[in-house]
Amino acid sequence: MTVIVVGDAAMDVVARHHSPIAHAGDSRADIALAVGGAGANTAAWLASLGVDTVLVGRVGDDMAGRQVRAELEVFGVRCAFATDPAAPTCCVVVLVDGDGQRSMLADRGANARLAGSDLSVHVLETASHLHLSGYVLLDPKSRDAGLEMLAAARGAGLTTSVDPQAALHIVNQGPETFLAMVAGVDLLLPNSEELEALTGSRDPAAAAKLLDHVGAVAVTTGPAGASWVDRVGRWDVPAVAADCVDSTGAGDAFDAGLLAAWLNGQPPLEVLRAGVTAGSRAVSRVGGQPPV
Repeated sequence: MTVIVVGDAAMDVVARHHSPIAHAGDSRADIALAVGGAGANTAAWLASLGVDTVLVGRVGDDMAGRQVRAELEVFGVRCAFATDPAAPTCCVVVLVDGDGQRSMLADRGANARLAGSDLSVHVLETASHLHLSGYVLLDPKSRDAGLEMLAAARGAGLTTSVDPQAALHIVNQGPETFLAMVAGVDLLLPNSEELEALTGSRDPAAAAKLLDHVGAVAVTTGPAGASWVDRVGRWDVPAVAADCVDSTGAGDAFDAGLLAAWLNGQPPLEVLRAGVTAGSRAVSRVGGQPPV
């Protein structure tokens, strides 16, 4: 089984500030550099779970791009990167507060210049599933490439999944627009905020409204756990207890754990348990990547 992940690969600057940030002043923080980006995080977690994973994306012709590739290859991710000579590698400043909740300042850089041709025929023909980060669709600059790759995957007989990634962008662009873009996807992976942006409600039962567009929905509800909704019914599991150090990448890890189990034919409850287990591991460490 080979999974293609399409999404951002970035260099994250993670700053865990000790107190509220002082506007126009100095604030103490613990700062670390780490590989990030929703696509890269999901790919690394998939590879750490033993799934053959190819990450399709763009990096700049710079030190950050070379470092991102090298770090991902340590996890076993096969990086099918296009190197863009005209844009830098994505960089994200992640501000983490005392409760482990993160705010991000993102420059997508080369990721915004993704092209449909960046997904090669060879990679497509050797895979069984394609997972797409919603950031690709929510940015007008990379949207056409994302839609082209989803269509190519379906045409080649692959199953597909999409994580919406950003509730605010969904609201700004309109939920109807987003749902039209993901029509025909086998699995949608929103969190409760994204579910609300798409349906008007955070109740996992509202995911049933999305089944006219996608095959199934897996909703993460933070401390409440996660739910699976399809045309057969609904399943729920509680969260796994964890000391939240940094919430960066928790949803990406959930996606990876869930996909690894789902693609292996596990039933919904086991699929959800695999997802929340990976998510709990992610929040217990700094950054969005798994332990080596």
